Amino acid sequence: MKKLSLAFTVITIMAFTACKNDKKDMDANGDATDSIENAMDGNSQKASANVLNISLESKSNSTATGQITFTEENGMVRMEAKLNGLKPGMHAIHIHETADCTAADGASAGGHWNPTFEQHGKWGDAKGYHRGDIGNFEVNENGSGGISMQTDQWCIGCDDEKKNIVGKGMIVHEGTDDFVSQPSGDAGARVACGGIIQ
Repeated sequence: MKKLSLAFTVITIMAFTACKNDKKDMDANGDATDSIENAMDGNSQKASANVLNISLESKSNSTATGQITFTEENGMVRMEAKLNGLKPGMHAIHIHETADCTAADGASAGGHWNPTFEQHGKWGDAKGYHRGDIGNFEVNENGSGGISMQTDQWCIGCDDEKKNIVGKGMIVHEGTDDFVSQPSGDAGARVACGGIIQ
């Protein structure tokens, strides 16, 4: 009888241990699954933001340079521009027709990007404005300045040619956009240029 009782105890202990190990395995697998799901969530969040960085080079014998970051997320594109080497005061910045910055004066970038064939004007003006009419920004005594804006009228590499900024050029001008003169706002020489290329 003692032998039978001992055998029953051993079997009970083995069964309990096996169940416990199964639970550990399930918990470990659950943790792994959670980790994979969390990693996938992180990747999908990263993939949802489309980021494009471009550099501006000096034109027209200027010392102007800069960096511009475009970030597209949830149907909105945010532009952050940081410029250096400019004369203090107000300067215009626009998106132009092509990413070609080969000309010494930046003329190879063409005119303002205007896929909707509007007249030149201040961004948001009811009378009309180009999709490339960003506007003016201020440069401090050290020659540095910046501008940011956000819009749903641009996209990065989408199929809508009225919104797609890829293949266009960024131009910084020596002067100020008056928002009136046609077709470009009488902003003066092109002092920096950068192609918007993926």
